[in-house]
Parts: sequence; C-alpha cells; structure tokens
Amino acid sequence: MSAPALEERAREVRSDVLRMSHRARTPHLASALSCVDVLVAAYWGELRLDPARPLDEDRDRLILSKGHAVSALYATLARRGYFPLEWLGHFNEAGGRLPEQPSPGCVPGLELATGSLGHGLPMGLGMALAARLTGRTYRVCAVLSDGECEEGSVWEAALLAAAHRVERLAVVVDFNRWQATGRSPEVMALDPLADKWRAFGWSACEVDGHDPGLLARRLAAIPDGSGRPVAIVAHTVKGKGVSFMEDDNHWHYRSPDAAELQAALAELGRG
Repeated sequence: MSAPALEERAREVRSDVLRMSHRARTPHLASALSCVDVLVAAYWGELRLDPARPLDEDRDRLILSKGHAVSALYATLARRGYFPLEWLGHFNEAGGRLPEQPSPGCVPGLELATGSLGHGLPMGLGMALAARLTGRTYRVCAVLSDGECEEGSVWEAALLAAAHRVERLAVVVDFNRWQATGRSPEVMALDPLADKWRAFGWSACEVDGHDPGLLARRLAAIPDGSGRPVAIVAHTVKGKGVSFMEDDNHWHYRSPDAAELQAALAELGRG
C-alpha cells in the first residue's frame, strides 16, 4: 500500500479512537493516538496477516503490550476486516466484546490479554521460540510503551532473546516520552534507548514513528540478516493527529466532550 493510502488509514483509525473515547468516557486516548501509525504499518504493510484466517498457524503475531491503548488496536482490526465496524460503538460496554483492557479471544485477531505492563515481550519471545521448535517461520512483533521499558521483565526477555539469537522476534517501542506521572526519561533514565537495546544484543534502529510507510518497510525487513532480534525505537508524539492533544499529558486521563470531539474530527478531515 502506498504511503498516502497508509496515512489515510491512520486518519480513519484515529477518528474511530476519538469517537470510542468520547462515547465510552475512557482514558488513555493520547496513548492510543501515538501508536496508530505503528499499527497501520503492521496491518496494512508486510506482516503476514489475513483477516479471513485469524488463527492461521503460520500467521505473523502482533502483540500490543501497552494494552491500555487497545482502542487503537480494536479500530485497526475492524478497519482491516477482522470484525464489523459497528462493534466499535460498543467499546467498554458491560458484557460487551470490546473491554477497556484486552481479554484473550475477545475479538478475532487479538493475540493476548495485555495491560499489565512488561508481559508482552516475554510472551512474544515464547511464541517465537515455539515457532523455532515446530519449524514454522512466522514472526512475532511486540509493541511496547516507553514507560513499560522500565519493567525488569522486559530486559530479562531481551537478554534471553539475544542469547538464543531469536531473529524472528521484534519490538517496536512507542517512544512518546510520556507516562502517567511525567516525562519517561525523567522518571527513569531511558535515553539513549536504542543503545540500550544494542547493549543487550539486539539489532536496533530509530525511526519516525509517524511515518507508516517507513515503519512498514522496517517491519518487512525482519529478520534483518544480523541473526539477532530487532528493536525499532519509534519516536512518536502522544496525542498525535489532534493539535490540542499533542504532547499534552492531560489526555492520558481525559476523554473529549462533544465540542472537543468535533474539533478533533475536523482536524482529521472527518468533521
């Protein structure tokens, strides 16, 4: 898919996420908006994924480890054809199929229950090792938040993956430089983040996390020939796509009222 087409998909997904947050009055809106381009690059790019066969044993696996941003994944899966768009209108309803934190098997295409941070990469590593043991060639990509990289379980998994040269495993770090209580690099010394992944034995690069075309090419190149797992540090902006939400951590907790929703949708060309 062309870069302009990927960008159009991203605007659609962001619009869905805004409507979901407004309707359900849920937090974590800005965290969802920051990772939309990563998800669009994965699901309309080169990962081996088929909505008609969501349980194909040879599919590539994508794990949204930052489960609090699951509204972005639900919207992506719906737009990609995994389930009807109408389901998005029931996000976070009691007894519904789209819980605020993802549950296993709640919708087609959702690989794992996540949200307790630090678990996505270790579980993804297990999947990648299972592929090796069974002779399969699927790839596993875990999307992490930057604050999540403060979890020791992330680095334990990183060490093990490097030791066993699990080259079909990748992480994309949504590096929006915010977490719940402040700037991520001020809460913990994350910088230089790509160098930390390299020091743990990974092949690492830094990219513009809002260039879905570039992200798609990076994901397509996994494994990258180094024989090592791959870390992509995606520099992003929290609240991306809506000027009055961008880089404003108040939107970690807030949901838009009717006027704010209309203003945001207008900026995305969906007003």
